[in-house]
Amino acid sequence: MAVAPARLVALKLVGECRRRSARMRDLLRTSKDLDALDARDRALAFRLAMGVAATQGLLDQMIDAHLRKPRSVEPKVRDALRVAAFELLWMQTPLQVAVSQGVELVRCGSPRAAGLANAVLRRIAEQDRARLDDARLRIEAKTASLEDLALVSAVPMWLASELESSRGLEAAQAMLGRRLDAPQTMVGANLARYTVRETAELLMDAGLEPSPSALPRAFELSSPAGLAPSGLIAKGRVVVADAAAQIVCQLVGPSPKSHVLEIGQGRATKTILLESSALAHGGLCQMASVDSEEFKVRLARERVRKAGLADSVSCVCLDGRRLASANLPEPLNQAFELVFLDAPCSGVGTMRRHVEIPWALDAKAVDPGHKDSLPALQLELLKASSARVREGGTLCYSTCSALVQEDEAVVRAFLGSPEGREFRLVNALTRLGSSTDDKALAKLVEPWVTGEGYLLTGLSDRGIGLVDTHFLAVMERGA
Repeated sequence: MAVAPARLVALKLVGECRRRSARMRDLLRTSKDLDALDARDRALAFRLAMGVAATQGLLDQMIDAHLRKPRSVEPKVRDALRVAAFELLWMQTPLQVAVSQGVELVRCGSPRAAGLANAVLRRIAEQDRARLDDARLRIEAKTASLEDLALVSAVPMWLASELESSRGLEAAQAMLGRRLDAPQTMVGANLARYTVRETAELLMDAGLEPSPSALPRAFELSSPAGLAPSGLIAKGRVVVADAAAQIVCQLVGPSPKSHVLEIGQGRATKTILLESSALAHGGLCQMASVDSEEFKVRLARERVRKAGLADSVSCVCLDGRRLASANLPEPLNQAFELVFLDAPCSGVGTMRRHVEIPWALDAKAVDPGHKDSLPALQLELLKASSARVREGGTLCYSTCSALVQEDEAVVRAFLGSPEGREFRLVNALTRLGSSTDDKALAKLVEPWVTGEGYLLTGLSDRGIGLVDTHFLAVMERGA
């Protein structure tokens, strides 16, 4: 039996992802093999490749359970078994077809392993598929345990338990239930170059079928496949960012002509969104943006230039933990009206978009008691960042995590520290004004603001599709 081209392309992508330790979504964006397939095969190859990346840890556990010597399996054979096992367990392909195609996929790389593949895949079909089907039935009947949710969503049990502990069973169910769903493609306007109306025309002319979002200055794309080839991203004409990231930037909302410090610039996505928010309120702000990795700073500097913001944004390579030091390079050696810390975090709020996160994350990384944990780093960065906030200024702390130990717990620890004694927590909507867009945004996100005033997106539907989980705390320094 010949192997379908889509499965061969998926296998090639899975192998490349393993060899390069790359993110699957990055490989898919530039895959010529994927582009060469017709629409139907392209969709199948995409689903298989992304599915394996999302479920790989669980797939390996299942595969290993049916092998006498798991460590002796060749990497290319394991790759083919992963592709076939994912199709067996999470797609509607008839069992016989999935097993036969899986065996042939293994045979392509290692003919002598075809018998082993047949035996392993049939055991997976008989045992693991039945286990998943039973769990799915309990989920539909609303009698599922947390173990059922972890199994069907393919996340480690420890992470499912952390989500439940942090946000409750209902919220954990919502996050895990959509973990394997494809994220929507949201685009924000870069107001430094185009108006919102001009942005819509650019997207329409590129055949991307934009629909205005309930979120101001944002569009959802019905045909996002042509976005990268259109050049709109590469040329800095639009900004691709989940609605949650855009919401955070609009709530942080720098004032025109204000002096702003951004820590954790990355590739400058939020930098451009923050400047667009300032422009929506009357003019650019002056930003100093910091990242600790030189290659990211170089990328950010070039992206800022293409976005038309080179005169307003300075990109500096610096470890944010040094911000409380007396001797800092220009333009950092000053007090700022607004300091925005986009903290390094586990990223579990973006599991649909960055599918490798659940199995790449170590439980120790989010354990506050561990000296090298993310919460320890986040608190250290928040303390250092606070030194750059002028009297009467604002300090904003954000993550894309849903875990309390990275969110509220870090803010509370900071406010209880000597560095935080001059700050007070305020409602996340505090910085919004009275413009039409600000009122629309407030109405949209108000249900996501907790009783303490924190913003926590994505744990319920607000009519803008599946939104990532982002956290935001806004603190003001006393005058």
